[in-house]
Amino acid sequence: MIKLCAFSDEAAKSLPLQIKALQENGIPYMELRGIDGVNVSSFSESDAREYASLMKSEGISVFSVGSPLGKVDIGCDFDAYLEVCRRVFHIAGIFETDKVRVFSFYNAFDKGHLVLERLNKMLDVADEYGVHLYHENEKNIYGDVPMRVKEIQKNLPDMKFVYDPANFIQCGVLPSESINALVDSADYFHIKDALIKTGELVPCGYGDGEIDRIFSRINRDTVLTLEPHLKVFDGYAAVDKREMRNKFEFPTNLEAFNFAACALKESLIRCGYKDTGSGFEKI
Repeated sequence: MIKLCAFSDEAAKSLPLQIKALQENGIPYMELRGIDGVNVSSFSESDAREYASLMKSEGISVFSVGSPLGKVDIGCDFDAYLEVCRRVFHIAGIFETDKVRVFSFYNAFDKGHLVLERLNKMLDVADEYGVHLYHENEKNIYGDVPMRVKEIQKNLPDMKFVYDPANFIQCGVLPSESINALVDSADYFHIKDALIKTGELVPCGYGDGEIDRIFSRINRDTVLTLEPHLKVFDGYAAVDKREMRNKFEFPTNLEAFNFAACALKESLIRCGYKDTGSGFEKI
């Protein structure tokens, strides 16, 4: 069965409105990144507990913490950075999830050994908190293309992986290359699409990411996290310094989010899945 999740901070700023957007689109899980413009890595403990309580009362679960961990220069003071990691792992426990999304450092293409060493230390700290780390392929980080993602997989067997088709396209990787190399070993998926020619982001199924091929290839229980990036959302600049390039225009963030959610469901149905109310099953 495929279950749906979303970065609901792309729909709205406040938590009540994020919850409403998830409920109206029939999405039971949130990948938690930001609330009221504050990134999850900066939540106070009291705010985190208040948010967690409200989510539970509304029937929304945090599937994963969409942290920015690893989106820092490889030359950072790493001992100090591990304290940031500890804070995020503690926050994950408040939201009753054992999953934290991470990256593999900027300015690190010629420092593979150091990348592996630092990711391994992050894994050790995560283990102290009962947390699993999920590496996402991303522009300008070490694990941006299949070759280096597979290197991380080979050397860090405890690291899990998120597959993002649009991010690969924006790194100049053809879908055929990334799909064949990594879809079968991905633990879950971030769903956004992009155009090869321009790198512009588009709704699921409207680009060159061969999303239908990805969905048709999935033969196991997994989660798809909607991350449309169709409109600049509050807090984006805090975690990504690059311009967001979009092909489509939407009047509001909520309309962009709703359109993306519908496009994702339509793609699943087109690939032979049926909405059972608790998830999507292959017919």
